[in-house]
Amino acid sequence: MNVVQAKNEVPQPAIPAWLVWLFTIFFLAYGLGCYPILDNNEGLYAEIPREMLASGDWHHWIIPHLNGLAYMEKPPLLYWLTAISFAVFGENEWAARMVPAMSALSCVALILWFGRQIGRVAASRLAALMFISGLGVMAMSRTLMFDMLLTVFLTGALMFGYLYSVSGEKKKLNWCLGLLAFALLAKGFVAIILFGAVSFIYTILFSSSLRDFQKRIIAWFDIKAIGIFLLIALPWHIAAILAEPIFAWFYFINEHVLRFLGKREPHDYYAGAWWYYLPRMVLYLFPWSFFLPVLLFVKAKQQTPRTLHFFLACAWIMPVLFFSLSSAKANYYLVVVMPLAALQLAIALEDRGFGAAWGRALVGMFLAALFALAAWWIGKQLNHQLSSLVVYGMDGKQFLRDFMLAASLLSAGIAVLVWRKVRFGIFPFIALPALMLLAFIGLLQAAAQWTSTQPLLAELSTIEAKHEVFLFKVFEHQSSLPFYLKQPVRVVDSRSSDLFWGNKLHKNNIVLSDSSFDTLLDKQSVVLLVLDEDLDKNPKLPDSQTECFMCKKYAYKFKKIKKSAELPCL
Repeated sequence: MNVVQAKNEVPQPAIPAWLVWLFTIFFLAYGLGCYPILDNNEGLYAEIPREMLASGDWHHWIIPHLNGLAYMEKPPLLYWLTAISFAVFGENEWAARMVPAMSALSCVALILWFGRQIGRVAASRLAALMFISGLGVMAMSRTLMFDMLLTVFLTGALMFGYLYSVSGEKKKLNWCLGLLAFALLAKGFVAIILFGAVSFIYTILFSSSLRDFQKRIIAWFDIKAIGIFLLIALPWHIAAILAEPIFAWFYFINEHVLRFLGKREPHDYYAGAWWYYLPRMVLYLFPWSFFLPVLLFVKAKQQTPRTLHFFLACAWIMPVLFFSLSSAKANYYLVVVMPLAALQLAIALEDRGFGAAWGRALVGMFLAALFALAAWWIGKQLNHQLSSLVVYGMDGKQFLRDFMLAASLLSAGIAVLVWRKVRFGIFPFIALPALMLLAFIGLLQAAAQWTSTQPLLAELSTIEAKHEVFLFKVFEHQSSLPFYLKQPVRVVDSRSSDLFWGNKLHKNNIVLSDSSFDTLLDKQSVVLLVLDEDLDKNPKLPDSQTECFMCKKYAYKFKKIKKSAELPCL
């Protein structure tokens, strides 16, 4: 039964549901496991569930461990689900990315379901395509990080919350708070903050009077719904507090309050300008964001209920405002607003008949000019590092230039098509993200030597049996190595922010000081992996005492290092 039924007076291009699912599967499944685990974030979050399974210790499922050290920065739901994926499909790249891919798939299902609930089936199908093919989701749905998992649960909670506010059905509230609890376990209290901000502002806009506002707020405090929330959310938090005494301060204060204020220890995040997210919103919804001018210059031919527009606007504007106020900024935070932002854009375009034919053609021609300009710029720029890549049999620079030219021609062709064939609406623009995905996969495969330690395995396999492998200083820059070696890797003179608290909390033999490493060298031979940048700054490791293997990003220093003074130090 539809809660809000909008009268549909404008003929709409029919996008069959099967076509939506076909494109969804293509964007999520194509090339999902054909490039290695990426260093930094993906390497961290693949290693933690691997250690959960390998340890055989239930304590690791309560307090996750990274490279053999306690890691309490985030809640465990992503690790649990990824560990299950590893147990079922094996410890590989495809299985590692199964959780974000399935989360994006679930977001598509939610958008389509919500569209039926509000009587906007055609718009929801277009929104699902916009969401899954937007540049931001295309990247995040195939990268093992928390944000896609947070997105599906928070989006579901917001949708059920809206339906509850309209219908008053307690069952909707139960679903809402249940999904919110899973969102909490996906990425922490940011889920509650975002949900609370959206719901509070929306309730203010929706209320007819102060008394009505109070009544609506009180209606959220249902014993059964709150019980469902606590039943899901509380057990792990209680278990973690009991397992690690410092957890309460570290997780609630350091990771949430102090991070927002820019005072978290250690300070390992970027603090950008207040407008940091504005251009990134355009990129995350690219190419669909270029239809935003249609909302300004084309009058709506049908009206969507104000309550729905208020809700959808709050659902993406409030999170963007919150992230803009926070001292910690990252572009991938934006993925959480994409489902409902895409839905509002699709509904607004549907209300306007998807704009005039000349308007759609103008967007296509603008994109054609933009890609042509990019091709010219790439041709003028001499980038030796880019040229060293081999992408689909071409050097990287030639590939990017040819890709931009192909995208320009495709955009021009789409412009002609949507001008001549009005019934197609804006659907033909889906060809652009499909082309972009092919380029994205090719570049990631070609750049593996810069983005992952996986290419090292062949070289390390010849010496690993005789020499223990060590990392130097910044663990994050080589974080995929423990996953591929299937064991924690000791770090010399660590400057790692992710290992900082795990090293500080308990005595261990994972993080070694310079003096400890010096003592160890008298007893065994080692392999020390050092970044090129560290060697370039302080080349104190004489080649006469080492064998040197260069592979783009890394320098591999093998042999017996006699004294710690020979190590490069910053």
